[in-house]
Amino acid sequence: MICRGVRGATTVEEDKPEAILRATRELLALLIHVNGICSEDVSSVIFTTTKDVVSQYPALAARQLGWLDVPLLCSHEMEVPGSLPRCIRILLHWNTERSQSEIQHIYLGAAQSLRPDKSLAEEVDMAELQQWIEEQMERWG
Repeated sequence: MICRGVRGATTVEEDKPEAILRATRELLALLIHVNGICSEDVSSVIFTTTKDVVSQYPALAARQLGWLDVPLLCSHEMEVPGSLPRCIRILLHWNTERSQSEIQHIYLGAAQSLRPDKSLAEEVDMAELQQWIEEQMERWG
């Protein structure tokens, strides 16, 4: 088994705790769903935010989804002039047999501009995904 990186990013309209958690839960749930990721196979996850996102740790969203034993780390991105504001990024280290080309990275909201080549390859039932998120939050949150 090889450790592969799975990337994703999203944006929030405002720096509010619930907006950060909602956006991060959605992004993480999509990464889990489209790649078939089990928390037991995750080595660690790094969450970064731009410096204008400070009201909540995005890693809390992973805990709300039941990732209680996965090592999580939050940090800030470099400040590059002209960079995308209010952005949350995820780098997930996943032990898998999949090749790099089989892994689907996800970019949502304004973060789609970062990697327009990484749009969702499959149609996702967002209502079903939201239901799964709510179930996880009731169980773990």
